[in-house]
Amino acid sequence: MNITVCSSALLTRAYRMCISKAPWPHSTGSIGWVVPVCMAPNRSYSTNIKVRSYLQYMKQKIKPPPSPPYPHVCQVGEPVLRAQAAAVDPGAVQGPEVQEVIHTMVKVMRKFECVGLSAPQVGVPLRILALEFPERMLEDSLPAAREARGLTTVPLRIFINPQLRVLDGRTVLFQEACESISGFSATVPRYLSVEVSGLNEKAEPVTWQVSGWPARILQHEMDHLDGVLYIDRMDSKTFINVNWAAKNE
Repeated sequence: MNITVCSSALLTRAYRMCISKAPWPHSTGSIGWVVPVCMAPNRSYSTNIKVRSYLQYMKQKIKPPPSPPYPHVCQVGEPVLRAQAAAVDPGAVQGPEVQEVIHTMVKVMRKFECVGLSAPQVGVPLRILALEFPERMLEDSLPAAREARGLTTVPLRIFINPQLRVLDGRTVLFQEACESISGFSATVPRYLSVEVSGLNEKAEPVTWQVSGWPARILQHEMDHLDGVLYIDRMDSKTFINVNWAAKNE
């Protein structure tokens, strides 16, 4: 999520929300092409054949494509980003499968310097989300932005099967971005104050009341669990490529 109107580099680095398939389809790399195989002066014909890159084929034989949870962020167009995520069995929270998903989410979130991430964004349609707004990101923001947007540090928080309750029905408009729609941003309305309850990574019940920017992150990530992206809620006239100015240089 982007929260300042400074340089595009700062926008894209510090405030992205990412804050998304083992039985789900993924690309195998094979591509179908239409190839003309023969042409004669008075007669021509073509045959459709499937062509697979030999190098790509060998690469996949040696190292198969990754399976979820992915070490990257799924991009818009992936079916998992539009699916309703399933609830996690509370008894499985501390099991190796769910813990691997959580570990991967945190790793990917920090790798891409995001402030939030949902399990669907790493290819896993489960109701898990993570948030973190470290001190260094807060220091990167302008004082005016901190006050206007309600920026505050947030230690790593994991919510499993989260439930969201609106505490303040007033909405505020600010720019948001998402690592699943990389390179773009738009103005999105969000509730000012919310409460989230669920389980943490230790399967313990937790509740958190929050306002300002952390509340926005929570709402953004909760949307991911229901197959909703910020582009579904944005003011379409504010949708921009955050690097548009650089394209003109």
